[in-house]
Amino acid sequence: MKTIQFREALREAMSEEMRRDERVLLLGEEVAEYNGAYKVSQGMLDEFGAKRVIDTPIAELGFAGIAVGASMNGLRPIVEFMTWNFAILAADQIINSAAKMLQMSGGQYSCPIVFRGGNGTAGQLAATHSQSFEAFYAHVPGLKVITPSNPYDAKGLLKAAIRDNDPVVFLESEKMYGDKGEVPEGEYIIPIGVADVKRKGTDVTVVTFGKIIKVAQEAADVLEKEGISLEIIDLRTIRPIDYAAVVDSVKKTNRCVVVEESWPLASISSEISYHLQRYAFDHLDAPVMRVTQTDTPFAFSPTLIDEALPNVERIVKAVKSTLYR
Repeated sequence: MKTIQFREALREAMSEEMRRDERVLLLGEEVAEYNGAYKVSQGMLDEFGAKRVIDTPIAELGFAGIAVGASMNGLRPIVEFMTWNFAILAADQIINSAAKMLQMSGGQYSCPIVFRGGNGTAGQLAATHSQSFEAFYAHVPGLKVITPSNPYDAKGLLKAAIRDNDPVVFLESEKMYGDKGEVPEGEYIIPIGVADVKRKGTDVTVVTFGKIIKVAQEAADVLEKEGISLEIIDLRTIRPIDYAAVVDSVKKTNRCVVVEESWPLASISSEISYHLQRYAFDHLDAPVMRVTQTDTPFAFSPTLIDEALPNVERIVKAVKSTLYR
């Protein structure tokens, strides 16, 4: 094993797949000459050249459409958006072209393409630059949606996404690019659609994903001092969801708290809560609780940011609620 940064894990995944398959290319804002807005693609232009690492204009709808056309004609593009907030402009191509092409063409055209970039809140960036898009894209049939929480998962899942024949939305936290973690020296792949138990416990299941995993771990440390044991499930893949992993954990703990960075209405936590009442109702000893971002546009004020996001205090309170404490 070696210890590398989150950005380096993504770079290794892309570089290994580009060496393996000459049809894979990278395009997006500042990916070439500037080495990536977050230095994810550092050195890739030197290795692969300007035909496979391509700087684009700030025109997300345009270059997303070019990538869809390229994927329909046999290439396997990786599209980097500087932030998924900008990719709202590209949603037409992602949702109306990439996601639907296989069905609309009667199976004649697939779109093996990865759309990736920074997602979610990253400090004082205010309402239009602080949105989490997991539920937004998971709503769409034809897309796969992935949110890794650490370098190991990021590399293994990105490699799987690049090899997948369906369009994949790959959501990375801007605040995690510098995070370090252990990654194997050799090649490995993490299958899409398989959750991971990040912490074993007996009293309450906490289901979450992405950078909120770290907040859940902090809450687990606090609760452990009070004799409360949390089992933390990292979904990793948001579409398809590994429902079985969640149900199996709840059958053991009989309680569940779902935590996510985005808003409460029509959310991933809503979906998990529905699934548990449908398929694990007899195992629940308390209602499923949710901890989400407050139902408001994101603020610029640091004080309001702390109030808006899921935090340790709110998770601890929700866990204790399921235990009737």
